Amino acid sequence: MLTGRESLLRVVGKRRRYLPNRRSLLSTSSSSVQKHLSCFQMIARDSLLDFIHAKAIEISQIMVESLDENNSELVLRCIEVSSSRMSIALQEGKCSSGGPMVAFFSYFSASWVYSKVVLLGVSFFEREKRYIDAINLLRQLLDAFIFDGRRGYWTLRLSVDLEHVGHLDESLQVAEDGLLDPWVRAGSRVALQRRVLRLGKPPRRWKVPSYSESVKRKIFEVHVQGRPLNCKAGMKSIFYNEDGEQCGVEQLALHYYAGEGGGWQGVHTESGIWLTIFGVLMWDIIFADVSNVFRTKFQTAPLDLETDSFYEVRKGLIEELLDKIQDGMAEEILITSWESHIGTACRGVNWEKHSLADLRAAVKCIGGHCLASICRHLAQDYRSWSSGMPDLLLWRLHDCYRGEAKLVEVKGPRDRLSEQQRAWLLVLMDCGFNVEVCKVTPPPAPS
Repeated sequence: MLTGRESLLRVVGKRRRYLPNRRSLLSTSSSSVQKHLSCFQMIARDSLLDFIHAKAIEISQIMVESLDENNSELVLRCIEVSSSRMSIALQEGKCSSGGPMVAFFSYFSASWVYSKVVLLGVSFFEREKRYIDAINLLRQLLDAFIFDGRRGYWTLRLSVDLEHVGHLDESLQVAEDGLLDPWVRAGSRVALQRRVLRLGKPPRRWKVPSYSESVKRKIFEVHVQGRPLNCKAGMKSIFYNEDGEQCGVEQLALHYYAGEGGGWQGVHTESGIWLTIFGVLMWDIIFADVSNVFRTKFQTAPLDLETDSFYEVRKGLIEELLDKIQDGMAEEILITSWESHIGTACRGVNWEKHSLADLRAAVKCIGGHCLASICRHLAQDYRSWSSGMPDLLLWRLHDCYRGEAKLVEVKGPRDRLSEQQRAWLLVLMDCGFNVEVCKVTPPPAPS
């Protein structure tokens, strides 16, 4: 019978042993940084109390429950309270979220909790077609959080809602201004570019944006037929494979690529295998002794992993490792790191789903240049790029030393690419990857 400790370790995995480092965030005498840190120290207690207060009254939980129960009156009350308290909390602790260097501290503030409730309010108003109310909340969020990775999604929703109320010129202007915002990235950026191209036709705009050709690039498609089990909207597509067994579109596509599609091996992984490869390759950098990003012994990643400071603070270490990956040393680094840390909990790393043999084959076939490009994107902006990767990673070895890889996004009869998926496919094409979209459709009806 397992002891309590053994049961816990089986659930959460081993944890890495390291000493929490709570020294100054950056070893610099910059007055700007010192101002941020002194402000943080002064407001730490009050902000923590505000955060506890926000959780104690459980506004966010009440909001979710009220939405589930269709209690519009209580939903509106939660929105009103959160909107008001968010503004107050931001005013009281303005310097705590004043720049990207301390962005991860804001995740523990009362204003962050309230902003999540306000965003739920935006979705509620949009569903009720109360677009003016949604627009007002989105403007409040954009005015309040200047250094925030969520600005892309907020800007996109604002542009869409302005179009809903017939303000096309303003919708276009919001999209164009959003593309000048350094915090608008990945899928949201591609979505705004596509909106500008659609809304910005003469006579509203005469000049064609410089990114027009890049965004409108065609992504190669293949079409695979399968016998469907269900064709109902809103349900996951289920098909029968050649053996008469039920399977999803991804499994049907894997079967196609293993046979007539070219003799590929592969996995249905979406972002999983990439985050595992990134975590194992970058292990020593993720757990490097950087000030203030490990506050407890129970973290599986540094606090700044999803912020710009992760790359900025470790740039030298990261670029040195990426050079080695580009030079073909990824497999060696992968093996060493895997054998040293297997089973230890790390954000994004799944030790059980992917074998070392599969990871080695994938890394070998992907190639140093392409793999370094993906790792750089994740290191520079983990929050924006850790989702939306293609469904299938395929590889085939030509001999012990050479191989090739292919990335495939699989879509069922009623599916279409999300903007985040489109953004990844365009980036991967730029990196030199072989990418395509596989569309699974039922056979044509007999005439």
